[in-house]
Amino acid sequence: MTGRLAGKSALVTGGASGFGAAIARSFAREGAKVTILDLDAAGGRRVAEEIGASAASLAGDVTRRADFDRAVAATVAHGGRLDILVNNAGWTHRNKPLDEVTEAEFDRVYAINVKSIFHSIQASLPQFAAQGGGVVVNIGSTAGIRPRPGLTWYNGTKGAVNILSRSLAVELAPRRIRVNAVAPVIGATALLESFMGLPDTPENRAKFIATIPLGRLSEPDDVAGACLYLASDEAAFVTGVVLEVDGGRTV
Repeated sequence: MTGRLAGKSALVTGGASGFGAAIARSFAREGAKVTILDLDAAGGRRVAEEIGASAASLAGDVTRRADFDRAVAATVAHGGRLDILVNNAGWTHRNKPLDEVTEAEFDRVYAINVKSIFHSIQASLPQFAAQGGGVVVNIGSTAGIRPRPGLTWYNGTKGAVNILSRSLAVELAPRRIRVNAVAPVIGATALLESFMGLPDTPENRAKFIATIPLGRLSEPDDVAGACLYLASDEAAFVTGVVLEVDGGRTV
């Protein structure tokens, strides 16, 4: 630990597993107090307990403004302030032809991946304003840059996250709020089979790995490292960036 986030307080959505759990652990190792917001209450508690006293968790739905209001309040109660907001929670419909995606699936993927950012920003702005600034890191995707077939509606949500991050950066810069996005390539998470639309076998993984020049899927620690940099004071003059963590996929 080098204390890159010493004295800071962070809210991480979807922190019960995958990228979010790695982000929470990384932030805590670097000195931050971390609050996890996740629908999976047991998973969030488990990660917070593994981290120790510097972490707290609460159950909540990122598609609901009231749950974000509670999360911001909990973060301030735990860490004294809200310095860093990480919008990591995400979902995808299964990889399949676009005309087979139901309206309910469409609504859900946009609510979790896009509307959640609307709620989180609106809920966080008063606290950021009271402090004189803050940092937002959104988890976008290479799906919004170089889309794969079968994920059209999901791709659209991540394109929205990527461009929203840039637009928020411009609009919020006068308020001393930095906003960036991290765009991972397909990773070894619980959503892997949904992204592939196939069983998670070595043969099926190989088909996707073949499209990534560095020859592997993204790992949670890859994403956590990028988020740590963007959240830290080392990135004090970095805003509006969509940082591709993709092993060369989008080149």
